[in-house]
Amino acid sequence: MSLLTGLGVVVVVLVNTAIAVVATRFFRITLDTNWGAAIYTVLLVPIALLVGATVLSGLLGLGGGLGDRTVALLLTVGLPLALGITIDVFWMPPPEEIEAIQRRAESN
Repeated sequence: MSLLTGLGVVVVVLVNTAIAVVATRFFRITLDTNWGAAIYTVLLVPIALLVGATVLSGLLGLGGGLGDRTVALLLTVGLPLALGITIDVFWMPPPEEIEAIQRRAESN
């Protein structure tokens, strides 16, 4: 794998991770149940990541030439999905805490 291919893969992984974080956060904030957010995240986010990877690698030519299709899917969809969920669940504050902060700010 060349340096340019490696940099393209890194760009695709970073963009798809950002998409996964935002989509996961959106589902956790808007849906009332934890199961609903989890199901929507597992079912819909990979489709968005697949579209993002296709656009970035197909139209823009980033990260092409990985060889095996399974490796390409794991790097451009599986890894960003896992990173996005991990960042949202473990690093960002829970939606309930954000709502409590907003209520306190509105009351002041």
